[in-house]
Amino acid sequence: MKGRDQKIFLEALDELEKEKGILKEELLETIETALLAAYKKNYGEKDNVKVTINRNSGDVKVYSQRLIVENVENPEEEISLEDAISVKKRAKLGDILDFEINAESFKRNAIQNAKQIVVQKVRECEKRNIFNKFKEIENSIVSANVRKTDEKGNLYVDINGLEAIVPQKELSPMDKFVQGDRIKIFIGEVEEATKFTKTFVSRKSEELLRGLLELEVPEIYEGIIEIKNIAREAGSRSKVAVYSSDENLDVKGACIGRNGMRIQTIIDELQGEKIDVVLWNEDVREFVKNALNPAQVLSVEVVEEGENDLKVAKVVVAENQLSLAIGKKGQNSRLAARLCGVKIDIHTGSDEMAGSEEDELEEKSAFQDSLDETENIEKTSDSQNDIEVEESAFAGLSEDNE
Repeated sequence: MKGRDQKIFLEALDELEKEKGILKEELLETIETALLAAYKKNYGEKDNVKVTINRNSGDVKVYSQRLIVENVENPEEEISLEDAISVKKRAKLGDILDFEINAESFKRNAIQNAKQIVVQKVRECEKRNIFNKFKEIENSIVSANVRKTDEKGNLYVDINGLEAIVPQKELSPMDKFVQGDRIKIFIGEVEEATKFTKTFVSRKSEELLRGLLELEVPEIYEGIIEIKNIAREAGSRSKVAVYSSDENLDVKGACIGRNGMRIQTIIDELQGEKIDVVLWNEDVREFVKNALNPAQVLSVEVVEEGENDLKVAKVVVAENQLSLAIGKKGQNSRLAARLCGVKIDIHTGSDEMAGSEEDELEEKSAFQDSLDETENIEKTSDSQNDIEVEESAFAGLSEDNE
C-alpha cells in the first residue's frame, strides 16, 4: 500500500471503532490472519511465514521466520548461530529471526483484500454486538419507541438503538399505535441464529403483565408480595393471583394502589384491559371462590375425576349470580379455571334442589314399584290357591256322583 492509502486505511479503522464499537486492534489482527492465508494460497503453504501491519503507518510486511540452530538441515526454516549473530548480535540458540520477503505484488493487492476482510468483520461484529445487547435485556420489560406498522400488522420498535419487531400474533387486539408512541414490551428468549439474532418480543404474553406489576407495585418487586399465577386474555381481561406471608398487609390494596392509581397505570399501558386481583389460598375451595369474583359463591366441592385424577371444582351459586360467575362468553369461569388449575363446574342452588327432588322422586318411584311387585306376587299366589281349592271341590263332586 502507498503511504496515502495506508493513512486512509487506518483512519477508516478508527472510525469503525468509534461508530461500531469494534476494537481497531481486533480488526488488524483479523486482517493479518486473512492476509497470511491469502499469501500461503498464492506462494505455497509454509509454516514459517508471518504477515504484519504496522500500527502507526499501516505498512504491510511479509516475513520468513527462521529458527536458530547449531546444525542447519532446512535452510528455508533454520539458520546457524553464526549467521544469526551477523544479523542480530544478541541472537542465541532457540530464538526466531524474522527476514522480510520481497512480495511487492502481494502487498499491492493487500489493500483490496483488507477492504473485503474489514467489511466481513464489521458484519460479524455488528451481529455479535446486537446479540449481546439483546442478551442483556433477555426476560425483562423494556421501553420502546414505535417506528411503524407494516402491511401484515407487525410492529417495528426501537429499543435504545436496537431495532425489534413485535409480530402481529404477539400484539393485543387493543394495541393500536402510531409512530413516536412510547410503549412497554416483553423481551423473552434470545438465540443466536446463522444470519441474525432471534428474539421473542411480545405484548400479549402473561410475562408482560407480570413485569408491569413488578414495575408499579414496590411490594411485588421487593418480594413482599408474590405473584402465584396469571391467567390472561390479552386486550380483554386478566386475573392475577397474589399472596403475602405478612398477615398485616392489605395485599389487594397494595396491588391496586391508592384510588386505584397503581392498577390504573397498568390498565392504561394495556390499552384498557381489565385486571382482577385475586387472593391466593392453598385451600383450592377458597381459591376458587376468590377467583370467581365478582360472583358470590355459596359452596365449592373439589373432586377428582377421570384416569388422570383431574380436579373438578363443583361450584354452587345463587340463581341471580350465575351470569356473573360464568361471565360474558364464559370468560370469568374460564380465566378462574386457568388461574386455579382446576376444571370449574357451576350450578345454581335451584339446580341442586331440583337434583335432590329428582333423586327423591326416583327413590319413591323405586319403592312404589317394589310394593306393586310384592302385591302382584301376593295376588298371583292367592289366585293360584283359589284355583287349587276349586279343582279340589270339583274332584269331590265327581266322586259323590259316582
